[in-house]
Amino acid sequence: MRALRTGDTARATASAKSLGRLTYLSLLVIVTGFGVMGMADPKYDLSITTPWVLGSLILYVIAVALTLGIVIPTYLHPERREPKQRYTRVAVSPGITAICLVAIVVLMVWKP
Repeated sequence: MRALRTGDTARATASAKSLGRLTYLSLLVIVTGFGVMGMADPKYDLSITTPWVLGSLILYVIAVALTLGIVIPTYLHPERREPKQRYTRVAVSPGITAICLVAIVVLMVWKP
């Protein structure tokens, strides 16, 4: 966020690239999760329509969409927004993403 405040486009671009790589690599979590779900004991009756699995998937899609749709473009093209609007978008979106990810962890551990 400091890069956006100071107008350091090189640092902002580097941050966006790193964040993009991490976001795409996090898709491995979904693949691994489906693999583990497929190997689960049939007594658990797990499927994509199991409420806590479906809720987790929806929250994950929201988190990825916010990161790829708002945060990374703001870092890559800071000139398209006013400084205050840029800062607000990059401050709020990762916060919502973090809340989604915490909720996913709770759902995966609690399994209602």
